[in-house]
Amino acid sequence: MKTHNSVKLFASAMLGAALCGAGPIHAATLAISCGAVGQELEFCKTGTEAWAKKTGNEVKLISTPNSATERLALYQQLLAAGAGDVDVFQIDVIWPGTLANHFLDLTPYAKDVVKNHFAASIQNNTVDGKLVAMPWFIDAGVLYYRKDLLEKHGAKPPQTWQDLTETAKKIQDAERAAGNNQMWGYVWQGRAYEGLTCNALEWVASYNGGTIVDDKGKITINNPQAVAAVETAAGWIKTITPEGVLNYTEEEARGVFQSGNAVFMRNWPYAWSLAQGPESAIKGKVGVSALPKGGADGRSAAALGGWQLAVSKYSKNKELAADLVMYLTSPEEQKRRAINGAYNPTIESLYKDQEVLKAVPFFGELYDTFTSAVPRPSTVTGSNYNQASNQFWNAVHAVLSGRAKADASLGQLEGSLKRMSRGGKW
Repeated sequence: MKTHNSVKLFASAMLGAALCGAGPIHAATLAISCGAVGQELEFCKTGTEAWAKKTGNEVKLISTPNSATERLALYQQLLAAGAGDVDVFQIDVIWPGTLANHFLDLTPYAKDVVKNHFAASIQNNTVDGKLVAMPWFIDAGVLYYRKDLLEKHGAKPPQTWQDLTETAKKIQDAERAAGNNQMWGYVWQGRAYEGLTCNALEWVASYNGGTIVDDKGKITINNPQAVAAVETAAGWIKTITPEGVLNYTEEEARGVFQSGNAVFMRNWPYAWSLAQGPESAIKGKVGVSALPKGGADGRSAAALGGWQLAVSKYSKNKELAADLVMYLTSPEEQKRRAINGAYNPTIESLYKDQEVLKAVPFFGELYDTFTSAVPRPSTVTGSNYNQASNQFWNAVHAVLSGRAKADASLGQLEGSLKRMSRGGKW
């Protein structure tokens, strides 16, 4: 995979920050890479500080690009160099197979703890019999809505995408007529990156159009249901969705919604605590539901997301790094993150914890959404997943931006994936 110059420069700066930080002498100093979407970095900071205080060590936080695509490129560069400057990596749910050879087997450290986590999460992080990462939090796409606006205009949370389209347009137009010219009906993640793969997979699966590549390796994306799903989304642009959504990631969508200028938003659960924060313009006005179905015969489909913690096998402090990972993924820490940040636990018992459910009610209401989320085809495509996803999001983005028709674009995508997979043999 080619790495852009900007990522190379970021990597150099990042390592410089890790190596040059000053501070008191501790028993050991670890470095952990953390995401910075929403409150991620702040929660990583408070969690690692608690571990450092408990153990007498020090932890340096390494901020990484918000884009999962750029972050993976950075990780691949750092790990390929074999340097031990980063001890713990926060990795996406789709990366264990790609990066497994660079990570420590955590089985001896996890021991019986694994039984507390969702079995699917442990299985996802087990490669060739080795537990290469511990589940930290899971994700699934959900629909946020302005419950005050729906009530005002006599509407209910949409059950289908057609319902959403009509309700969004109705309320958007009414609110604009009442003076808010910046109001939009629906915002989501439309930039050409991994986030669009998640959104588009949800559309396609909701129309019973498959999952791009099935679990046997067969390429399934070129079908009428998938075409209808992508055409539906393309119809939102400039009608209920701003054209700028074609460059939105999670935070741009959240910014529009949280400022009070969108009726609906697709995002991950983390946005809940921010929308309910003291500075939010929509505090107390937000509802959360499952994503709509692709018609009466469709289904509600949420893309499976989530992040894990892995220990670099090049770390000079493997034992301590593994201890840090076990602390950060513990029930106590996951409960803290759930209550204060709306990060979905990977520990099943926390979905029955009354303190958690009081803070984030939809964790209980949408439990089935989280446990039956649709995985991206990363397992079956293996090391080719990133390239396959890149092909998919670019094909969809071409349709959304009006540069291609859905049937032609998905047909070309099918051909590209067949060539990449050598006829389906990934």
